[in-house]
Amino acid sequence: MPELPEVETVRRGLEPVMVGAKLLSVEARRGDLRWPFPKNFAARLTGRRIERLGRRAKYLLAELDDGEVLVMHLGMSGSFRISHGDDKAPGQFHLARSKDGAHDHVVFHLSSGATVTFNDPRRFGAMLLIPRAKLAEHKLFCALGPEPLDAAFEAAALARVTHRKKTSLKAALSDQRVVAGLGNIYVCEALHRARLSPRRRASNLADRAGKPTAAARDLVKAIKAVLGDAIAAGGSTLRDYVKADGELGDFQHRFRVYDREGAPCPRRDGGRIRRIVQGARSTFYCPVCQR
Repeated sequence: MPELPEVETVRRGLEPVMVGAKLLSVEARRGDLRWPFPKNFAARLTGRRIERLGRRAKYLLAELDDGEVLVMHLGMSGSFRISHGDDKAPGQFHLARSKDGAHDHVVFHLSSGATVTFNDPRRFGAMLLIPRAKLAEHKLFCALGPEPLDAAFEAAALARVTHRKKTSLKAALSDQRVVAGLGNIYVCEALHRARLSPRRRASNLADRAGKPTAAARDLVKAIKAVLGDAIAAGGSTLRDYVKADGELGDFQHRFRVYDREGAPCPRRDGGRIRRIVQGARSTFYCPVCQR
């Protein structure tokens, strides 16, 4: 599933053709994706102008001129395609995405001259319409933790939310209530940068008084750094054709531990990357430098 840097790359790719444009017409070619489309979905969008395209965790948020927000989620296999007569994909995945038109489920025809198509073979994606004033209290957003790149995400805040947790660091960081938008790839990568074992108990990020430890400070810095690097690289699995230089998203070539089982640790500490299973997901780490 795409994580925060990939979704942010898609957002930046869609922004130039969607923001400020009017939705001239909308095609919903089926009645549902992961969930049913809102009632009168296409009709409610038609004629609306997109004022802003934001992101919260792994959700794209298109703010409309009537006060509603079009919430979009890529799910497991969703992707967008932009057409001006030729197809370009902000977020065309390194692992090939479907080109089968049978999976083109939603099509937006924009006054910018672009057509934006959402393709989703597995249909785990989603599109909802939520009033802007009620967005923060909606069940999808009300329990989300801070954005890891925001100023509100700092060591003291992380210590407060983890100091009583009995789960592992890997499980805690994968919990969207602790920090929003992180997934398996970037949790593994951040823990390696911070030299912390994914098996370590999350409560170790705080001392007995609930104050942040050095581990908490190191981890926050590592999370911000790895996400920043991944966004700058265009994500780990995405190709962003909207960038002026047309370069590929290539952070997958910079992984230190993820999907590198058996490879030597890049710190050259004599360790080899190990894979274990936590919460039914693969975790990759170096048992020598991550304690």
